[in-house]
Amino acid sequence: MIQAVVNAFKLPDLRKKIVFTLVILILYRIASHVPVPGVDATRLKDLFANNQLLGLLDIFSGGAMANFSVMAMGVYPFITAQIILQLLQPLIPALDALAKEGEEGRDKLNRYTHWLTVPMAALQAFGQSSILKSQGILPNFGFTKENWLVTLSIMFTLTAGTIVAVWLGELISERGIGNGLSIIIFGGIAARIPQSIGSNLVSNPWTLVVFAIVTVVTVAVIVVVQEGQRRIPVQYGKRVLAMRGNRLRVAGGQSTHIPIRVNTAGMIPLIFAQSFMIFPGTIAGYFIYSQTKTIADVANFIYKTFSPQGTLYWLLYFILVIAFTYFYTDVVFRQQNLPDVLQRQGGFIPGIRPGKKTEDYLNGVLQRITLVGALFLGGVAILPFLARDVTETGSMLITSTGLLIVVGVVLDTMKQLEAQLLMRHYEGFIK
Repeated sequence: MIQAVVNAFKLPDLRKKIVFTLVILILYRIASHVPVPGVDATRLKDLFANNQLLGLLDIFSGGAMANFSVMAMGVYPFITAQIILQLLQPLIPALDALAKEGEEGRDKLNRYTHWLTVPMAALQAFGQSSILKSQGILPNFGFTKENWLVTLSIMFTLTAGTIVAVWLGELISERGIGNGLSIIIFGGIAARIPQSIGSNLVSNPWTLVVFAIVTVVTVAVIVVVQEGQRRIPVQYGKRVLAMRGNRLRVAGGQSTHIPIRVNTAGMIPLIFAQSFMIFPGTIAGYFIYSQTKTIADVANFIYKTFSPQGTLYWLLYFILVIAFTYFYTDVVFRQQNLPDVLQRQGGFIPGIRPGKKTEDYLNGVLQRITLVGALFLGGVAILPFLARDVTETGSMLITSTGLLIVVGVVLDTMKQLEAQLLMRHYEGFIK
């Protein structure tokens, strides 16, 4: 890997791409430390120290949520908009038709995603700011006669920060190395590692050793599962294209395979499950201090039930991750429509009849292999709970979701760098 980076820096164009990526990442990190005016920094720090429900938002903001900076929401609204449109494609024929129109259709879907990002960002800005106001962190937020201008300025600032974050990420994708949005998230997670190491060294050095071992083992398992796939052989029949004199021109007859990944869903099930787990606790938080005792008691019960401190929370989290893994994998697989594509192109799986039989066979393989991916993601999801029982602390070096993101981004970036080097006659470096 180090040799690959050295080889890349020897080439002026690749060196320019890497430097450009680093510069954009530095600019984003600087902006992540510019706080929104009117924030009580001390109370904000205490909130994040005692409330793990905000961890997911902090991850997708690249660490900017903990400072409630102008980049506090990061690229999360854009990711949400992408997921919503992807889930709507099987339900709305017009969107499904656009997805099948090639480059032009994908460009339109990307434009719709950008449009949807704006209201999603504004809605999230209002929700997050309202939560912080209830905790006394944003005392001037609210649509009152005195504060409506301040409230609008905060919402516009946060929404603009998301748009700028998405723009910076797309600049990296276009002119740099790797997926820009993923690299921005990766930079925020990596930037917090030194702080985590320092806090664990002060509190308990042995905890740091245990977490380091757990992290190394988890990374190795993630790499194996992320790269794991089942290759289903596919044979294409020969076709006669034309007659040249006494010779027939024949095409086809190749053998290839369909790669079905063990973890087709990636980290999306973790996002879905954690978002679902965050929602009840967030809503209950509004009613904890209600003047009505019954409402306050119910809100307290829900808040504690959906708090990461309880065992029930992690059990529900594990079950939801498995359920969403199957759900999202099935959605993605149906969108690919592999049985029909194979039949149109004259391909078939040896020993399996085309059409319904092929569809049943592929679905069966997918269900079996997804079980491994679902259990893997469920294990990654509850890793902080297991580590807490072993080390008597809930503060990991990197959260399980963050670890999955980091490994995925590194693998994807290295593959892109390898492809760039191979195009320039360099030997592959992932042995």
